[in-house]
Amino acid sequence: MIKTIDRFLDHLTMYRLVLYYLIALVGTAFVFGFVKLVPQDPVALAFTTGLVLAACWITNKVFARTFDVPANSESLYITALILTLILDPVAATDLQVIGAIVLAAVWAISSKYMLAIGRKHLFNPAALGVALTALLLDRPATWWAGGNIWLLPFVLIGGVLVVRKLRRLDLVATFLVVALATILATTDPSHYGTALTETFGSSPLLFFAFVMLTEPLTAPTTRWPRIGFAAIVGFLFAPNIHIGSFYLTPELALLVGNLFAYAVSPKGRFVLRLERVEQSAVDSYDFIFRSQQTLAFKAGQYLEWTLGLDRSDNRGNRRYFTVASAPTERSVRLGVKFYPQSSAFKRALATMRPGSTIHASQLAGDFTLPSNPKAKMAFLAGGIGITPFRSMLQYLIDRKEARPIVVLYGTETQEDIAYRDVLGAARRELGIRTFHAVAKGTGPGQYPGHIDARLVRLAIPDYLERTFYISGPQAMVKALRQMLLAMGVRRSRLKTDYFPGFA
Repeated sequence: MIKTIDRFLDHLTMYRLVLYYLIALVGTAFVFGFVKLVPQDPVALAFTTGLVLAACWITNKVFARTFDVPANSESLYITALILTLILDPVAATDLQVIGAIVLAAVWAISSKYMLAIGRKHLFNPAALGVALTALLLDRPATWWAGGNIWLLPFVLIGGVLVVRKLRRLDLVATFLVVALATILATTDPSHYGTALTETFGSSPLLFFAFVMLTEPLTAPTTRWPRIGFAAIVGFLFAPNIHIGSFYLTPELALLVGNLFAYAVSPKGRFVLRLERVEQSAVDSYDFIFRSQQTLAFKAGQYLEWTLGLDRSDNRGNRRYFTVASAPTERSVRLGVKFYPQSSAFKRALATMRPGSTIHASQLAGDFTLPSNPKAKMAFLAGGIGITPFRSMLQYLIDRKEARPIVVLYGTETQEDIAYRDVLGAARRELGIRTFHAVAKGTGPGQYPGHIDARLVRLAIPDYLERTFYISGPQAMVKALRQMLLAMGVRRSRLKTDYFPGFA
């Protein structure tokens, strides 16, 4: 069952999954409205959905052209559908409320551009839109979709898929634990049953956790800051928390958390200009960019890359890729493998010429070198999964820093081997050996077939003393992880390269 779910998720980007999730919730609420399982009128819901979508689309178009940045249709649709699900539907005749909803949509979308520092937006757009509407127009969000018992199963199923896709169980679990603990701590023990029933059945707790909290651009990108962010928002989410007579709402709790996230996260959105393209292996190319700003990152981290596409596909115009260059290099290198049926994003990338630009942001990832230079490591790579290791090895070469590392690199053919120059330099200058596992056409000194337990034992006799870094196709990563666990390697010594939106 889990494998089937993971195969499904691997073919969707994070943004597309959330978009489908929200569409399903709106559609379900519309159907339930006809049979009175939700109190919202289905005609008003349909009108409000169209109204918010139109307001968000127009606002996004205007600001994208004004600021000359790629417009992301998935992002605006996600924001619009969230607003639809947390603001009460309005009838077509209620002009005053229509105006408030339109303004909430305009404020939400414009915040991505107007309240952005270094081209990185500061607040969750939907949360800011409804907060301003409540403050200035006295039209607060009701969070109706999150507080309906009939919609709860759909909120839960879709939310679990989102958490599985994003690998953000730590974020959601911390929020839920802290929120529930705070609610119970501020409730008379005799009312615990009522408090828990209302929290799960009538409050937006789960919708908020799965949809709002997991928004990646306004949450921390590394583990411990992410947990701190979840704890802060969870504490402030509790309905009994107040400052004097002022009680916080869910959206205000999230906005406070966004400020914390900004303070502890990498800053900025970068415009990178293409210098040249190099072929690294068969069907694999490195796009080498220059940035006017200094990009400070750790070897092995990834970026979210955005291209302006006239016509997108189901993977959207944003993709996550590891930075293949080292922090010690002046250029920013993006290593990509092209397939016969490549996505619209990759097709657009292939047409880029020197001088073309791409936008990069959301630097993140814990797949990095340990602080202890004496820690024994093993790098296991498959295909283009060698990119984070190229970054790490080049970094160590430039710093002339030898570390106890062994590389196992699996490819289908000789032509699939990328970054031979860096692997060769790592061996000559640092004594870091690479063992090639080639499935077809094995050469001298290479291992025939794929990386397996026999190769691990042959190449790394002290494998139980090492931390394994595994990067490559998701099926390979999962298989190698299970294999190493069966060989006795502790879970704490396994690090897998994962980033949201992989597809």
